This record gives sequence, structure tokens and C-alpha cells, in this order.
Amino acid sequence: MAKKIISLKVNGEPYELAVDPWRSLLDVLREDLNLGGVKAGCGQGECGACTVLVDNKAVNACLYLAAEANQREVMTIEGLAPDGRSLHPVQEAFIESGAVGCGHCTPGLIMSASHLLSRNQNPSRDEISQALNGHVCRCGAPAKAVGAVERAAQSLAPAKGE
Repeated sequence: MAKKIISLKVNGEPYELAVDPWRSLLDVLREDLNLGGVKAGCGQGECGACTVLVDNKAVNACLYLAAEANQREVMTIEGLAPDGRSLHPVQEAFIESGAVGCGHCTPGLIMSASHLLSRNQNPSRDEISQALNGHVCRCGAPAKAVGAVERAAQSLAPAKGE
């Protein structure tokens, strides 16, 4: 099968790539663009470790074909911080709350949390739990993730009087 030329933006940078039609976005991000923050977990869309944003929608990159990302904007954990050097408030909150565990599932959790907070600046505990529900962690960090998202929501909230 012939490769397909795709054009996409990843973390704000434009790319044009020739990809096999069956390749996942996860493979292209990790192997072709060297974005190791996108973790390979189960390969079946069950663990959430590969969560990225495509046109500001959280998706499992292992199930999303790279060809589907043509003409789309993709954001990975590497592009989350606004200046590319400091940490995003969600990343800071995860660290401060001890919600990083071994770190394998952390990027996906952070991407889902940032997606939630981009749509809902004051989520309830149930809404946070539901947003993080698609993530599997073996070291127990998600137990602290809800508190981390609450902390991030507080830091992202506009100051009174604004």
C-alpha cells in the first residue's frame, strides 16, 4: 500500500510526513518525531498512557491513525507548557500533589486533565474522576490525581476582580 502524505501541526510546529495508512499516530509521534512523552502502553486504547489532544479533543494515539491527523493540530505533553520551557499549571499541580508515581501514565493523565480544565474551569470531583476514568495505573498515582486536578483548577482560576 502506498504511503500517504499528511500535513499536521504538532505542538505548534508544522510537519509534512509520508506515512503508511495503517500506522498509528502514537508510532509517528514517538518514532518519527521523537516525542517520547507520549507513552506506549496497552496498544488497545484501554490504559490512556498515549492520550494526546487532536484539535483539542482527547484521543488515544494508539488507536488514532496518523492519516486521520492530516490537516489537524496535535498537542502532546511536550507542547503543553505555553513557552515550551516552564511547566503548565497542571504539570506543576501533579508534581506538587505527588501524583506522578512511576511516570508512565502521567503524561496521559495530565493531557486528560488539561483537556477537562480547558472546557470546565471548576469541575466537581465526580467530573474529574470521570475525565480520568480511562487511565490505568499500576503504581497508585491516580488516587492523587483528582487532588492534583483540583489544585490545578484553583491555580488556573481567574483572580477575583478580573
